[in-house]
Amino acid sequence: MPRWVAASAYTAVSVALAAVAAWPVYASGSFLLLVLVSSLVATAVVALAAWRRGGGWVLAAGLVGAFAVLAVPLAVPSRLTSPLDVLRGLGEAFAGVVVAWKDLVTVDLPVGAYRNLLVPALVVFLVGTALTLALAARTDRRAPAAVVPGLAMTGFGLFFGRTSTSAPLSLGAVSLPAPVETAVGLGALLSAVLWLAWRARDERARALRRAADVTAVQVSRGRSRTDSRRGALGVAMIVVAIVATIAVVPWASRDADRQVLRSAAGPQRLIAEAVSPLAQYRAMFSDARSDDVLFRVRSDDRALPERIRIATLDAYDGEIFRASGDEGTGFVRLPSTRDAGRGRSVSADVDIVDLGGIWMPTAGSLVAATFEGERRGQLADRFYYSAEAEAGVQTADGGLEPGDSYRIDAVEAAPDDLASLTPPGAVGATAGGDNLRRWVEEHADGSDGAALQALVQLLRERGYLSHSLAPEGAAPPAWTADLPGYQLQPSASGHSLARIDRMFERLLEREDDPRAAASGNYVAAVGDDEQFAVATALIAHELGFPARVVVGMRLSSPDSALPTCEAGECRARDLVAWTEVEGDDGRWTPIDVTPQWEQSPSLEVTQQQDPENVTEVRPDTVDEVVPPEPVQEDNSLDDDQRADDGVDLAWLWPILRVTGLALLALLIVFGPFLAVVIAKAVRRRGRRRDPDPRSAIAGGWDEYVDAGVDAGRTVPRAPTRREVADAFATPSGARLADDADRAVFAGGAVTADEVAEFWSIVDAERRVLVRQRGFWRRVRAAVSLRSFLRFLAPRSPRTRSPHRDERGKRPTAPGGRNTT
Repeated sequence: MPRWVAASAYTAVSVALAAVAAWPVYASGSFLLLVLVSSLVATAVVALAAWRRGGGWVLAAGLVGAFAVLAVPLAVPSRLTSPLDVLRGLGEAFAGVVVAWKDLVTVDLPVGAYRNLLVPALVVFLVGTALTLALAARTDRRAPAAVVPGLAMTGFGLFFGRTSTSAPLSLGAVSLPAPVETAVGLGALLSAVLWLAWRARDERARALRRAADVTAVQVSRGRSRTDSRRGALGVAMIVVAIVATIAVVPWASRDADRQVLRSAAGPQRLIAEAVSPLAQYRAMFSDARSDDVLFRVRSDDRALPERIRIATLDAYDGEIFRASGDEGTGFVRLPSTRDAGRGRSVSADVDIVDLGGIWMPTAGSLVAATFEGERRGQLADRFYYSAEAEAGVQTADGGLEPGDSYRIDAVEAAPDDLASLTPPGAVGATAGGDNLRRWVEEHADGSDGAALQALVQLLRERGYLSHSLAPEGAAPPAWTADLPGYQLQPSASGHSLARIDRMFERLLEREDDPRAAASGNYVAAVGDDEQFAVATALIAHELGFPARVVVGMRLSSPDSALPTCEAGECRARDLVAWTEVEGDDGRWTPIDVTPQWEQSPSLEVTQQQDPENVTEVRPDTVDEVVPPEPVQEDNSLDDDQRADDGVDLAWLWPILRVTGLALLALLIVFGPFLAVVIAKAVRRRGRRRDPDPRSAIAGGWDEYVDAGVDAGRTVPRAPTRREVADAFATPSGARLADDADRAVFAGGAVTADEVAEFWSIVDAERRVLVRQRGFWRRVRAAVSLRSFLRFLAPRSPRTRSPHRDERGKRPTAPGGRNTT
């Protein structure tokens, strides 16, 4: 009883610590109910197996049955609606044993009772509790292995949890980082050490009592000085370990990122390989593209958002502004709903028309996304969202397709007043060029939000909107039709540091020109949102503000000069970019950057000419060398411009992937049984091909006995071979016993023909042993481990091998029978 009490106490502590560690993953009442019920059921299964004196197979069968019963009500509660849904939920639960672990690290936390993501928790707390208790209650040397499942249960919550730790705990002037994680780790380690120490002491006391019973020597039950010193030393070591853990580990890792399993999950590779939407910005204003409808936005019952965000770009290398996918928690799968904080509730139904790629239009801080249409299941599975970037990506079959539709519910926070922001400090981002820095120094009045607002307003006033180069002798571009009185000024695309620095160089040149002061016209920077959003981000960096660029659409705007989607139809020409800056409170504030177009630049000073390529006349004798095709990673090509690369095998990958997952699932489920069958075949082959004929015949007898044991036959106590054959009652069992005794004990030679004949009889007898039972009994015999485990069991009269130990037996009688 003390051993069971101690084992139950250690198991209960392990379950409690594991529940605390996994709480941030689920954070729902369904999870607490699962932990309580599954741990109690696992305890009952272990107690029943111990009462019935069942082995490992009985315990495993009980756990499988318990999982089948508890799976739907505890792990997939959303399927408790109808009998058909219960069957579907049962299938999802068993599939989740294999695939839900990966899904768990790709869904935003907490996941609650989303789909079948409670299945890993059910497996951990059902199987983990059973293994910990069953091993801890043992009396042999396997008992210390109970700390493995005990610590593994705690590791589930730590490894599948958040990438950030719990808030620091302040105790006066002392601040303890990650108090929850530290307490859970210390608790798990301390409980394991204390239980192991108690078990060692209990085993020692039992051994002394057994020795006293055998030798009749009185053994003292009191504690000696050696015991006291040993106990004090152990306590001191534990105290030192706790103090070192609390004081040293958080200090050593204070600047390190917490790496968990979800740190390596998500669509980071696709995001890194995708073309930056800002690099495609200028192409949207071509005559062939500007009137194309990209998507439609509508809302029937709630307010529409003000802005639709397509992509958040937070990484700039001096050439391209792109999405890193590494900001904050990164892109993870979204559960059914999430807490988006406070703000104005908005909703929108989005219908994709001609917007391809992985960037998915969203709004505000997303609460939920509900997909519709034929691909709704696939779209829901491959949707990733970054709460920090407030952006989403869709990776199903390469991204969005025409006809995809979904509904978004979000919270749109009221933007902070830019003038009231305070910069957090050092940014560590790419710095602007010398001309940008000089322009900021000449015009900045401080380094706070008010100074940034003034600089952005000045830049927009002295900038001029232009989406293209000047078409010589051609009609004005289609995008100018909505700008009455507009005078076209050419501008090159791109947003590299050289392009931005050239803009500020022209601004400085214009400001130094006396004619600008005389005319009052300081307009000189020509471009569009692509350049001005990047320029604003670089200005914010100069003032100490973290900044990023957002590509999206405006559904409404208090400024009539800014483009908006008309009647919810967002066309290519409505695409805009804006800059967001972060204040010291961690909130991001949008800044509109579109330059004005009413006042044209002074043509005398700032007119930009289209680039000219001077043609040099060469003699006919010069051989023309065709230059190689330029390589540009962030250049987008239309489908009709792409070269034919041969046979399209894109369809093959989904088939191989599904087939591979199915084979993997089958391997996981049936792999252990297949391993047993293969091990028996290897053992049989080794016995048959033994170079010593006598050993080959003895091995044949071993194979016959093993086949009977696996088939459920009982071996008599201290048997001879003839007694074993009589117990198995097979047609040729007696002949096998006599031939084996003759080969082992007789002095005559054994030929290879005799070995072959003996093994042919063994094969026939094995088939007889198997065929005497039903189909499932035959399957059970094929995967049974009894023939392996009986050699590992302690030697006793009941389990002693009838054919391995030949010592003490008399030689065979002349008639061939063993006379033992």
